[in-house]
Amino acid sequence: MNLESIPILYEDKDVVVINKPAGLVVHSDGRSTSLTAGKTVEPTLVDWILEHYPETKGVGEPLKIDSRIKIQDSGAEKEEKSSDSIPESKILNRESILIDRPGVVHRLDRETSGVLVIAKNQKAFELLKKQFQEREMEKAYRAFVYGEVKNDEGVIDRPIARSTGDFRKWTAERGRRGAEREAVTEYKVLARHDGFSFLDVHPKTGRTHQIRVHLKAISHPVVCDKLYAPKRDCALGFSRLALHAFSLKFKLPTGKELTVEAPYPEDFKNALSEFSLNLKS
Repeated sequence: MNLESIPILYEDKDVVVINKPAGLVVHSDGRSTSLTAGKTVEPTLVDWILEHYPETKGVGEPLKIDSRIKIQDSGAEKEEKSSDSIPESKILNRESILIDRPGVVHRLDRETSGVLVIAKNQKAFELLKKQFQEREMEKAYRAFVYGEVKNDEGVIDRPIARSTGDFRKWTAERGRRGAEREAVTEYKVLARHDGFSFLDVHPKTGRTHQIRVHLKAISHPVVCDKLYAPKRDCALGFSRLALHAFSLKFKLPTGKELTVEAPYPEDFKNALSEFSLNLKS
């Protein structure tokens, strides 16, 4: 991944908005660090931020994650990778690490491309964080999904929780464990073609994997989603998740309202060419 090729969509003294390339991790998971200088083996967006905006060091708040958890299970000690669904009474020992993520207010999955905003100072960070928490930011994604979605538009209102079968997954179906979290996603069909649909998707809440989980729940998973649709072949020329963060609308610290759109990457452009006769403006 060439970190020098990250496109800047908007910049002022408080924020920088980028078009994140697919394949780029926003920040380390804390488990894959090199032996020198604590730098991640795999380049991350945080590396790019610190290189180009060193003044952001210390801006925001670190992410605390459990690196290892020991629990009491049927009289024996056992290690778990996630504490989301484990009662505190069963946890014997918890080892946590702090992940530095300067200026990072929100994140996109590794394989998701598109618009992402970074705060340059603490005042901007707090303002953006508040807008996310109070659901004042308007986010729009574009996705190619398997199947021709019947309804032209719809709302998916289903709580999300951890999957019982795989700690990496979340689910809106049976087999949930741990606390359920409210999740609402609106969608509109922009085009249908040859067994696929192209959607405009608006998550109204900000849950992990929300769009992927909700679209799977209505039997239209995102094309090339290797976690939530592993038995489906990648299609339309995609070798990664066919999900793009298309636009973000929010208020700057100056009070000005800003809408930023991220141009489609080449794989989206190529897939869209197959939809040309069916694509609605």
